Amino acid sequence: MLIVLAATAWASLALWYRVPAPELVRALAAGLFALLGIATSIALFGRLHLYAIALFIVAFALVLLWWSTIRPPEHADFAPDVSRQMTGTRDGDMLTLTNVRDFEWRSNTDFTERWTTKTYDLTKVRTLDLFMSYWAGPEMAHVIMSFGFEGGEQIAWSIEVRRRNGGKFSPLADLFKSNALVIVAAEERDVVGVRSNIRGEDVQLYRLNVSPEAARVLLLEYVADANALAKTPRFYNSITTNCTTVIVKMIRAVGDLIPLDWRLIVNGYLPEYAYDRGALDSQLSMQELRARAHIDEQARAAGLGPDFSRLIRIGVPSPVQAQ
Repeated sequence: MLIVLAATAWASLALWYRVPAPELVRALAAGLFALLGIATSIALFGRLHLYAIALFIVAFALVLLWWSTIRPPEHADFAPDVSRQMTGTRDGDMLTLTNVRDFEWRSNTDFTERWTTKTYDLTKVRTLDLFMSYWAGPEMAHVIMSFGFEGGEQIAWSIEVRRRNGGKFSPLADLFKSNALVIVAAEERDVVGVRSNIRGEDVQLYRLNVSPEAARVLLLEYVADANALAKTPRFYNSITTNCTTVIVKMIRAVGDLIPLDWRLIVNGYLPEYAYDRGALDSQLSMQELRARAHIDEQARAAGLGPDFSRLIRIGVPSPVQAQ
């Protein structure tokens, strides 16, 4: 019975969110399947339970068949900040990234759109940092990874919902193929600054205890994923394909095993997870690292100028410096 109810809930929501029809038609489709599931659950206790199960299986199989035909769009009226998928090419130690985002934000709706092509020397990768941007309390956050180069240059990476113009992020809807996935490579004053200075989110910065070699491996994994995504679009999924999955990549990059942990889902506590795995400065307590990780005041004082990345790191503990 529990299997029937779970399948009913999933199929009803899938029909509600993804049937390409007006709201009334979507509600009718979802409601009819829900009634079928309830009727099947009741029939399990009667003499006709085999017929009920067979009918339900056929109906559910048809939903699965339809579901398998849904593909993410390659072209749509995407919001400007997620309208382009970056790509990268490597020539020896030189990495060239196309469509690096460098927006000038004045508000959520007032900005100057700018996309650039930049070349980086992989031998000069030095650091890897974790940004946590809390937008809905302490349990959930958006995760951004940023690579630092000799000389102070940073390139930040953000896995985001490729929403359409006027669209909004919905964790429930995005379990049901509602939006495509996009991998953004951007200047920190853009992708971090829009969250700290424009949206007023609680942004925290953690300097990671990762070797330059491991950071380079992770950077190239990002590029490979972005190139693959440019060729074959994928859907964003609130659980399986989201901004938190980069943590798994980080652990793989340093050659560590990946133990199951609830903090990989309730990602607001990822800093504690990283601390337990030895990826943060162990000379300080996690409580002190949390207290010193908040960069909102520095970010607002710095403004979204060219010195943004240096100024927001003042006072943030670094395991590299501690060694």
